[in-house]
Amino acid sequence: MPVDRIGINGSLAPTRSIFESIENNDQSTVTIPFSDYFKKALDNTNSLLIEADNLADDFAAGRTDNLHQVMLAAEKADIALQFTLQIRNKILDAYNEIMRMQI
Repeated sequence: MPVDRIGINGSLAPTRSIFESIENNDQSTVTIPFSDYFKKALDNTNSLLIEADNLADDFAAGRTDNLHQVMLAAEKADIALQFTLQIRNKILDAYNEIMRMQI
């Protein structure tokens, strides 16, 4: 079941846990692998960073005077990047912990 959460873009959007299964049209279920979820998150972060850079370039060149939009895009990109880095750090911590385990 989808759970309502506030997304990075600030809107209330239905999201799923990475461990929940998704129902297909043919009533079968598919589990999303973590690697696909992480790749999608990286792509989303990258697109936010590119959008923020483009808006900052437009503002610096005088093509736009909407400073509010430029600052919002920069903050969204910064928060997404911080979140992605924290996920990466947690993955590395888990990997190091597994490597320290004795068999």
